[in-house]
Amino acid sequence: MKLSVFTVATPDLQPEELAKAAADAGIEGIEWRFKEIPADAAEEKPSFWRHNRCSMDPNGTQEDWLRFQQAADKHGLRSLAVVPYLTCGDVEGTEKVMQAAKLIGASFIRVGIPGYDRKRNYNELYDQAVRYLHEVQDLAAAYGVKGVVETHHLTITPSAGLTHRLVSHFNPQHIGVLYDPGNMVHEGYENYRMGLELLGPYLAHVHVKNGGYRKMPAEDGTSAAWSGEWVPLDQGAVPWKQVIQDLQSVGYEGYYGIEDFSGTFESREMLLRFAEQMKLWSEQKQNA
Repeated sequence: MKLSVFTVATPDLQPEELAKAAADAGIEGIEWRFKEIPADAAEEKPSFWRHNRCSMDPNGTQEDWLRFQQAADKHGLRSLAVVPYLTCGDVEGTEKVMQAAKLIGASFIRVGIPGYDRKRNYNELYDQAVRYLHEVQDLAAAYGVKGVVETHHLTITPSAGLTHRLVSHFNPQHIGVLYDPGNMVHEGYENYRMGLELLGPYLAHVHVKNGGYRKMPAEDGTSAAWSGEWVPLDQGAVPWKQVIQDLQSVGYEGYYGIEDFSGTFESREMLLRFAEQMKLWSEQKQNA
């Protein structure tokens, strides 16, 4: 089992600190977050999506970007991916991320997929995404870097089935799927093995986190709503031991990348616990 870390989950660590902590935990790959730190966030305490110290700056120089490769190389780790927050249709931005990925030796990037909020018809958004991915596929072939579509709530690809519908137009050598069961707690749950069997050669990477639901009472006391939230890896709705078995059943040999947003542990301890837990679940499978 190969493990990686998406640095969105380690906002307090500098790249060099993250690489050492990952190596100490037995993690082999790094998925570098590709996003600038907002100017008004520089004095804030570290956070996942604002003051994240472990992020490549899209406006940085090649020398700035190579710092991340050097941090990984120093500890014998692989720079597995560059992970941006692209908008569907932003071909210029997508090419820039491809260039960064190629520079540091990463094998894939996350591409932009339309969000879904009931304001635009799904079919229009789907057609837009297909047009964009045709251009992404050309870039992927040119740069030797795969573009992956993530199963993600509040987008047109929340499930394995809807994601497969989109990527099935394309060559799986160039366009793949980032499978995220934690996101599917919020929206898009399907039987894991069935979805993985459907994805077949498009399955490119897996993110590991967990989520659950909390009943939130209404202010007027007359009703309540259920709200999704992030929880520790071993405490949520995703039965990770089963998911690992299902991934193994379809021959998955790629990385399992931690993306824990629960905030339960500080970054170094979170990485250690992730590696220990995944090893335990993997061994339980072997002994089953």
